[in-house]
Order: sequence, then C-alpha cells, then structure tokens
Amino acid sequence: MCTWHEEVLTVEESLKDFELEAWGEGELAYIKQLKAKDVAELFPQLGGLPEGIDLYAVVSADGTPMVLTDSRSAALENVEESDLELVTLH
Repeated sequence: MCTWHEEVLTVEESLKDFELEAWGEGELAYIKQLKAKDVAELFPQLGGLPEGIDLYAVVSADGTPMVLTDSRSAALENVEESDLELVTLH
C-alpha cells in the first residue's frame, strides 16, 4: 500500500523547484496526469501517441520522470514498488 505524506505541499512562489528537490530527493514522488500531446515535455523520446488518451507520469521530487502509464492505479503501484512516498501538489 502506498504511504501518503502527511503534509500537503502547496507549490507557491515561496517553494522553489530546488527546495522541493532537496526536501524529497529519492523519497518523494507525485503523479501527473497528461494528455498524449503533452507527453513529449517529460518523455521526449516518445512520439506518435494517439490523441485524446489520458496518461499518468510518476515524477520524482527533483522533476525526473520515472514512469509513464495509461492508468492511475498502475502509477500508484509503481510508487509503492519504488518505496516512494506519494505527495499531492496543488
């Protein structure tokens, strides 16, 4: 089962990218829902995905994309298998 970080992160101007990276390096991850057209931003090696499908990326705290899948449940399973804590970004 995934462990949920007890705090909810609010990404504001006061929380810079490098602060999130340092805070959770190798320990925290978040799930980002993407449309097929937006996948190239995180996974430039992938192309030709059909339009209109929702995809889910597991992203580490430092912004490194780790996994791309077509279901949120598979993304959650990856977080669990990788022994990461899942955080919610708002």
